[in-house]
Amino acid sequence: MQTLTGSIFNIQKFSIHDGPGIRTTVFFKGCPLRCQWCHNPESQPTGQQVMFWTRRCIRCGACMETCLQGAITLGEAGVVTDLELCAQCGDCIEGCYAQAREQVGREASVAEVMAEIESDRPFYEESGGGATFSGGEPLMQPDFLLAMLKACQAQEIHTTVDTCGFASWNVLERVQPYTDLFLFDLKMMDDARHREYTGVSNQLILRNLRWLSERGQAIRLRIPIIPGINDDAEHIRQIGEFATGLPHLDEVDILPYHSIAAEKYQRLNIVYALSEMRPPSEEHLAEIAQALRGFGLKVIA
Repeated sequence: MQTLTGSIFNIQKFSIHDGPGIRTTVFFKGCPLRCQWCHNPESQPTGQQVMFWTRRCIRCGACMETCLQGAITLGEAGVVTDLELCAQCGDCIEGCYAQAREQVGREASVAEVMAEIESDRPFYEESGGGATFSGGEPLMQPDFLLAMLKACQAQEIHTTVDTCGFASWNVLERVQPYTDLFLFDLKMMDDARHREYTGVSNQLILRNLRWLSERGQAIRLRIPIIPGINDDAEHIRQIGEFATGLPHLDEVDILPYHSIAAEKYQRLNIVYALSEMRPPSEEHLAEIAQALRGFGLKVIA
């Protein structure tokens, strides 16, 4: 089990927003959803990607010479990569003198990741923290996730799984006994709107959320607030009614939209659909929190 590998793209130390206490967050590659506001676009594909930093590029042309697919061209607008031709092989990264290209995603073993997690044990013990598995969607790599959860449990390290909930019930059934806390994203209640803005139905997600709740699982419901998409009073009412009907729920966390990830889309040569959107105001967030508290929910805003 220690030699089992999975695809990850980051291990973030000293995280304080991904569960209780100070945590080490492992970000898995791959996600079944395509949320238009995704703040980790590099997490969506399962394979490796090349991220290009325009400001570092000196236009030397070395990347063009190393690209066997002919996917890279240099024009008046600068260096351009044709994603349809790009094989994501990484040869251009090795050939870039200015370090303007970076590989996103790597294979890592359970033993390798556990070494990173265990090195932060003193912080967990002092703060009540532990390890969080996020993404992307960690449930897309069930064998690797399960191995990580069991390894943490063996070392008495608190485990949290941050999930969109779009997975088969048998995957949840396998990982649930080894997960101390689920951070469960609930993006919107209307199925048609959910399909429009994330690419998938929300029916499986809602069923899985209720399944976990019925088993008394510790759950923090996380609601991203996206202006003009899911922040209207009617949608907040629907969330409040659904959450109140869950047999067990620890709290509801409100996550305001931010545009920090916009530059990531540019580096990955991906069009960002919400480039004109602005974060919700503090007043509006307070109104949403108050509305949800009206249902008797514990709300963290």
